[in-house]
Amino acid sequence: MQSFRFDDIFMRLLVVAIVFIIPGTLTVWNIYNCVSKKPRHEKLISTLTVFVGGILYSGLKSLDFEESGDWNEAIYAMQYHYSISPRYSAVGLIVILGFIGYFILLYADAKRLPPLIAVSAIGLLILMNVFQLAYAVQLSKNIRDIDYLLYVYHANILILSARIIQRHMKEEVELFRNRISEGESRKNITALFCKIDSLSKYSICIFIALFFVIAIIELLFVLIGQGIDAPIKAFTDTADWTFSKQLPPPPIEYSGHYLCTVAAGGHRKVVKPLRLGTRRNATIIVNRQLCIANAFEEILQERFPGLHRRIRSFYDTHGYPVSKKITTPLRADLIYYMMKPLEWVFLIVLYMTDLRPEQRIARQYSYKA
Repeated sequence: MQSFRFDDIFMRLLVVAIVFIIPGTLTVWNIYNCVSKKPRHEKLISTLTVFVGGILYSGLKSLDFEESGDWNEAIYAMQYHYSISPRYSAVGLIVILGFIGYFILLYADAKRLPPLIAVSAIGLLILMNVFQLAYAVQLSKNIRDIDYLLYVYHANILILSARIIQRHMKEEVELFRNRISEGESRKNITALFCKIDSLSKYSICIFIALFFVIAIIELLFVLIGQGIDAPIKAFTDTADWTFSKQLPPPPIEYSGHYLCTVAAGGHRKVVKPLRLGTRRNATIIVNRQLCIANAFEEILQERFPGLHRRIRSFYDTHGYPVSKKITTPLRADLIYYMMKPLEWVFLIVLYMTDLRPEQRIARQYSYKA
């Protein structure tokens, strides 16, 4: 019991560190670097935010949203259709090019960047932020509870983008000022002031570059056969999400997974049916193994909902095909014995985590006449 408590505390601390402390520390540091005149370890923290934050983002999203299938495919009720249409997956190029532009601006000084590359990098970065904000809105329909942590990454990308554009503009100004202070002739000073005046038009160049970048990307979409409206259809040609315009087929219903089938079809002396119960408004035969498994699932759903959804999705996907093979009492008995070790594990976990485990087990599938 003591060992379990120590492991439980350790796992909880690890989860808190991964889910809250690391993203929180990086976010606070990025905000400080954004507003401070003397940012600290900007390149390192920014790089960690993009890559470590991206890994945490992908992990949390995969746990909370089990995406399985295009909008026109039938999936299980606890799953989601793809949030970005796989038919227009090339839109991911916008994100890749945007981050390339970001790292060019992050690691290269303004004096070493040709103007066309600099404004193109800024244009790509702006376009990527438009895309990532649209994706944040796309997810918003299904965001619940801890899912809001996904927005921390989106916010950090915005902070980093604003900071790097502001830093690049500041370096451009400093570059022009240094040229004036190096003792150039008055004739050249006049020319430099013209350049400084042109700096005020730098933002116009950025927007011109932005439209140029959009045109190039749209041309690429056309060449690979995804169409000029691919960035829009990538969001709308989906189901289950904010911008979705498609109606999916009904979800796959699952009934009689192997535990339920065993309770109904096994030999009474083996599977030991207890009573009748209700499951999805249908009457089923219930045995203790089924009640223990469902009580364990209930505990998992209460304490680790994201993990529960993923495990449940796997169970729904593979349990039904197994249940279709259980066509005789002998096969039902065999599955019952094969499930015994898991039943014991579930029971141990229930007794170590629940104050009234037997009451929880007894109320599963309570029959209502």
